[in-house]
Amino acid sequence: MTRFLQRLGAALALAAAAGAALAQGAYPSQPIKWLVPYAAGGGTDSIARQLADAMQPSIGQPVLIDNRPGASTNIAVGLLMQARPDGYTVMQAENAALLFNEHMFAKLPYKPASDFTYIGAIGRIPIALVVRNDFQAQNLQQFVSYVKASGDKASYASPGIGTPHHMAMELLKQKAGLTITHVAYKGAAPALQDMMGGQVPMMMLDLGTALPYLKAGKLRALAIALPQRAKALPDVPTFNELGYPEVNAFAFHGLIGPANMPAPVVDKLNAELRKALQAPRLQQVFSEFGFEALPGTPKEFYDMARAQSAHWGQVIRTSGVQLD
Repeated sequence: MTRFLQRLGAALALAAAAGAALAQGAYPSQPIKWLVPYAAGGGTDSIARQLADAMQPSIGQPVLIDNRPGASTNIAVGLLMQARPDGYTVMQAENAALLFNEHMFAKLPYKPASDFTYIGAIGRIPIALVVRNDFQAQNLQQFVSYVKASGDKASYASPGIGTPHHMAMELLKQKAGLTITHVAYKGAAPALQDMMGGQVPMMMLDLGTALPYLKAGKLRALAIALPQRAKALPDVPTFNELGYPEVNAFAFHGLIGPANMPAPVVDKLNAELRKALQAPRLQQVFSEFGFEALPGTPKEFYDMARAQSAHWGQVIRTSGVQLD
């Protein structure tokens, strides 16, 4: 027992010394790997690279983007969980890892509530109900009437099963009592291609992808799935305004690390992230594609993620969506 207590005391002393060193600014002393669970060139990748570029001068070390797409973000999560909790491997997480997967996979090898260190929320991209420009419904009321009159013939596109776009439409279906057949694609680009070609008339789409098409007059937005109108589309009403207050959905982004990261490291990364998110240049870039920054504390990020997970868990169970 004496030997055990000696070892425990030594371990605690080392941990305390490490924490003191980190608090004094020893972190970071080497490059930071920033895992992105999607391929290069997409919206998540673009946000990550913008943030990494903004944080790097102040943080004093290179912030290296490492794209690890696949398996509904579980490949990147697996790499994160294998990493040491020292702050040199972090991950940009979104709806799948934070909110959806624990309800869609019967055997998920991690628990978002306990297996991540929550560093800070990044922000959200609003999702809108969009239709082809020649679609007969001019507003949400007409859209609901059209779908109900179509019986089971109406269909909608999404970038894939379990995406925020898919679940946003499932939420609308549940709250409005609609039957619409889901047509899943492998990404937003092929879904949009078929929508433009007339194969499917409607979809829920994030503003980062939708804005160029909306501004060009190729698509129309009938409603925004946020409590307040989106800054990028101030003339488009919310579902809340139109009688569906529970239809709120967005692509949610945050920065996480392996479980048990030292508090000084988390505080340092959170401070740098918040500084970057509040920089005028980055705010201007994000506003151009509808991204709304959500700078805050690690606890605020954790609480928001867990509340959203509970909400979407009910939606997923009602819809019956499963990924294994």
